[in-house]
Amino acid sequence: MTVLLWGVLPYLAFLSLVAGLVWRHRYDRFGWTTRSSQVYESRLLNIASPVFHYGILFVLAGHLIGLFVPESWTSALGVSERAYHLFSLIGGTAAGVLTVAGIAALVYRRRTNAPVFKATTANDKVMYVFLLAAIVLGMAAKLAHSSGTGYDYRTTIAPWSRSLFRLGPDPALMTGVPVLYQVHAVAGMVLIALVPYTRLVHMFSAPVQYLVRPYVVYRSRDPRHLGPGPDRRGWERAGL
Repeated sequence: MTVLLWGVLPYLAFLSLVAGLVWRHRYDRFGWTTRSSQVYESRLLNIASPVFHYGILFVLAGHLIGLFVPESWTSALGVSERAYHLFSLIGGTAAGVLTVAGIAALVYRRRTNAPVFKATTANDKVMYVFLLAAIVLGMAAKLAHSSGTGYDYRTTIAPWSRSLFRLGPDPALMTGVPVLYQVHAVAGMVLIALVPYTRLVHMFSAPVQYLVRPYVVYRSRDPRHLGPGPDRRGWERAGL
């Protein structure tokens, strides 16, 4: 089971991510969107969407730093283990709360607005469950092991994560990891596998062409020329 969870499942999730993105781009290119429902309701969306997106960006940034920045690097910068733990605890919890608040508002919007609810697919519901589970489990794991210097995941989970990218997985590193962290990791891997088949696929759409496209020139119109033309016959006087 250890090898299956920590040596096989990560690669299955990554394979599902890559294969799903290729399939989606080839056969469902027009569906590669968030399927926006702004036309049905925009007031709550304009609040919930930025809250969720800023929160999830902070969460992703925290995971990248925690998993792929070795402890020796932060120590070389003069950051003590206590300071790193406090920053991770406070910053991670704040980012998690922001993300959960955004998800809760988006779910509430979908459940209380009939047209938006009808536009919600089964994939959306599964995505919300695993996304919320991954965030909440991560916060719970962090808070449950917050005493002292907290659980030092940079000696177990982080090296295991980096071993996956070196194509030399070391499942033994995860054997002594607290259960909440393990369940959080499994939920995260399942979520990665589901990304191409949900609206989360839009995270891989970057408007790179905006950097090199020509300027779009907008010209204002004289208000006197708006609407239907004059009913009278003949030419209009020049300058109007």
